[in-house]
Amino acid sequence: MESWISTVITWGIPAVILIVGVVIYNRLVALRNRFKNAFSQIDVQLQRRHDLIPNLVETAKKYMAHERETLENVTSARNQAVAAQKTAAADPTNGPMVDMLSKAEGMLTGALGRLFAVSEAYPDLKADGTMRDLMESLETTENKVAFSRQAYNDAVMNYQTYKESFPNNLLAGVTGFKDAALFELENPEAREAPKVQF
Repeated sequence: MESWISTVITWGIPAVILIVGVVIYNRLVALRNRFKNAFSQIDVQLQRRHDLIPNLVETAKKYMAHERETLENVTSARNQAVAAQKTAAADPTNGPMVDMLSKAEGMLTGALGRLFAVSEAYPDLKADGTMRDLMESLETTENKVAFSRQAYNDAVMNYQTYKESFPNNLLAGVTGFKDAALFELENPEAREAPKVQF
């Protein structure tokens, strides 16, 4: 009887700890892959957004010759957002890179908001069918970005909660699971899709 108890203690407890460790590790991997997949959905929508902006600026240039600085600000903000997007997409587990992307997208949204506000003074621009279509596509894309951002943030929250819970946090720290960053927009106007009124 004593040898049986000794065998259970010697082999059973380590086996249970190993099985629990494997289960925790596999769950961490699954949750990390979910938030990485959710980030890739944001990436797709941001790419579409970034692809629409040069066409929008080119169309606006025809009518807004005196608003060169506004158009240059949009182009510059778009270029910064594209660079930040590429960096963050390379490793969505890198929190500081996701934060940089959030800031760059906030700046781009602010620049687009100023463009839309200035465009109100140009009735010919407002009447242009191409501009109207581009702005409508952009607004639809903004809504998709917001939805994808919410799904990503939910996936990050699930991952972080599981990773930080005990005893999961012990295994996560030893096996190198990094913290994930939420995709948040800092300025309040960036939280809303640009208003398009024609």
